[in-house]
Amino acid sequence: MLFLQLVLLAVLLPEGDSEDDSQEPVSFRVIRTSSLYNRSWTQNQGSVWLDDVQIHAWDNKNRTFVFRWPWAQGDLSNEERMEADQLFYSNYIFYNLVYHDHVSQWQLEYPFQVQMEIGCELRIGEPFSGFMRYAYQGTDLIRFQNTSWRPSPKGGSRAQQASSVFNQYHEDNEFTHELITGYCPRYVLSLLDVGKADLQRQVRPEAWLSAGPSPGPGRLQLVCHVSGFYPKPVQVSLDVKAKEAAGLSCRVRHSSLGGQDMVLHWEQPHSVGLVFLVVIVPLVLLAGLAWWLWKRWKAHWRPQCMDFPSEQEPSSPSSSTYLNPAQH
Repeated sequence: MLFLQLVLLAVLLPEGDSEDDSQEPVSFRVIRTSSLYNRSWTQNQGSVWLDDVQIHAWDNKNRTFVFRWPWAQGDLSNEERMEADQLFYSNYIFYNLVYHDHVSQWQLEYPFQVQMEIGCELRIGEPFSGFMRYAYQGTDLIRFQNTSWRPSPKGGSRAQQASSVFNQYHEDNEFTHELITGYCPRYVLSLLDVGKADLQRQVRPEAWLSAGPSPGPGRLQLVCHVSGFYPKPVQVSLDVKAKEAAGLSCRVRHSSLGGQDMVLHWEQPHSVGLVFLVVIVPLVLLAGLAWWLWKRWKAHWRPQCMDFPSEQEPSSPSSSTYLNPAQH
């Protein structure tokens, strides 16, 4: 039985404004990772993402965000931008201190990492939804819901204790609620407006087929590679029209293709033995035929060449005598 495995290798970019991806959500995320080595040594990394496009990077040295696209500031004024930088900086300073203060109570062990994610998500026809969550060592710890913090089921007693502490900061929680339900949606809408030339561009995908490592005798692992396309949504399927490998094809559907699917048909590679039979053997036969014809031609013409009369002396009995007419 033929075993088929479809592997997709794709470069995913955020969706644009097209019919094929109109139902895809648009997400805005601010991500921060704090590495706490001890109470006096902490490293922080930050980035801002619109779907899968990074639009900001955090500069630790200058304590500011660096824009990666000309439109990444949206409709923010310079004052609002500076306020956002200061908010991000003071936020991770404050909450890192909270973790330092509760190392023993929450049973934290240096060094450890704390991840924070805050942002909002837009779905067509639905209101924005905001979110903020913390993770410890890559495992969900607490998340913000409405105006309070809730423990993650995966966080155990540590999550219960952390949510109780975070819920004590009422003013900060009210500000967080306004940030993710009011400020974030307005900023995302401005990004989609000023950045639409880049976000709505269409780039055709590049696709090709290859055979991966064989899973076993009589089995084929078919790899359909798709890359370089924009926007993000893409549909890739494997068509099987026969039980033979020759009946396999990969179908790629993307908004940049104008409704015309890209279909790649798999061609079974020929073995070395088959190439030898198809190419080398006919050449040998032709060479043998040419040699045989040459030998026949040589054998046929050599006796005839020996029958031609040769020049002889006039006195020879077998020679012909040519008389000069003047001698008569």
